[in-house]
Amino acid sequence: MRVQRLPARARYDRATLEAILDESFVGHVATVLDGTPIVIPTMYARVGDRLYIHGSTGSRMLRALQAGATACVEVTLLDGLVLARSAFHHSMNYRSVVAYGTFEMVHGDEKVRAMEALIERIESGRWARVRQPNRKELAATTIMSIPLSEASAKVRTGMPIEEPSDLDWPVWAGEIPLTLTRGTPAEDDAGMAARAFSR
Repeated sequence: MRVQRLPARARYDRATLEAILDESFVGHVATVLDGTPIVIPTMYARVGDRLYIHGSTGSRMLRALQAGATACVEVTLLDGLVLARSAFHHSMNYRSVVAYGTFEMVHGDEKVRAMEALIERIESGRWARVRQPNRKELAATTIMSIPLSEASAKVRTGMPIEEPSDLDWPVWAGEIPLTLTRGTPAEDDAGMAARAFSR
């Protein structure tokens, strides 16, 4: 899949693509359902050259994907707001990945490994400490994967593109960096109450 708009920003190397996917947490899955385009944000995990998503067995979108609907998955990391001296040249610095293809159902041991990968995306080492999914929970969960064979990245970095005639315009211009950071953990009240009751 080749980038058509601003192809100079395209990246096709696997290292760039995987780095973006491994840093982000949310992907947007798009397909057509009953003649209507839909886009659903979802958690995902990359394992090798495949992306895994999960959801309820009752999900209309997942049922459409099971039936073979072509899909598109998009992931974006927003790195900065780019403020120019002209309204026209304002922009954003970003890293994104778009993948096209057909999702496949995941079963058996691969399904459990995919669930582990999804939990590990939230916090490394978590899978070994939590209760494992039981048979009922596994049956209620649909997990699907899509290959990254038709995927590309797109990246914008740097300062605003300015017209030479605007360089003396009396307004600040540059980049406002943006980062995603983890805050201070807050324990759920139910866990604290359960421990107090058991004493």
